Amino acid sequence: MATRNAEATWEGSLREGHGVMKFGTFEGPFTWSSRFEEEKGSNPEELVGAALAGCFSMALSGDLGKAGFNPKRISTSVTVYLERVEGKARITKIHLETKAELPGIDKAAFLKIAEGTKLGCPVSVALAGVEITLDAQLV
Repeated sequence: MATRNAEATWEGSLREGHGVMKFGTFEGPFTWSSRFEEEKGSNPEELVGAALAGCFSMALSGDLGKAGFNPKRISTSVTVYLERVEGKARITKIHLETKAELPGIDKAAFLKIAEGTKLGCPVSVALAGVEITLDAQLV
C-alpha cells in the first residue's frame, strides 16, 4: 500500500500569522481568519472534508461494484463542523451528502450499501471519534 505525505508551515503568531499547506499538486495558504472566520484561503477542516469526500465516493463505487451494480457517477460533498467545546476548537460533526447516478438498484439496497461504506472507508475509520452523518440520494 502507498504512503502519503503532506506538510504545513506556519509563520508568526496565532492570530496575525499565516501558513501554507502542501500535498500532491495542492498548495494553499491559510490564516486564523480563513480557518475560524470567513476569509478566503484554505484550512485543515476543508482538507479533512475533501479527503473524506474522495475516499467515500471511491469506496462507494467499489462497494456497489461488489454488490453487482455499476455506478455512472457518484458526487459527494462534505460539511465539517468546527465548534468550540470547553473553550477549544473541535471538529464536532461531519455530514456527507452523496448523489449517485446508478441504474438498476432500489433505494433501500443503495442506502444499506452507502451506510456500510460510511462506516468502512479508510478516512471514515480514521475519523471514528467524530459523528459522521450521511444523506444518500439516487439521481
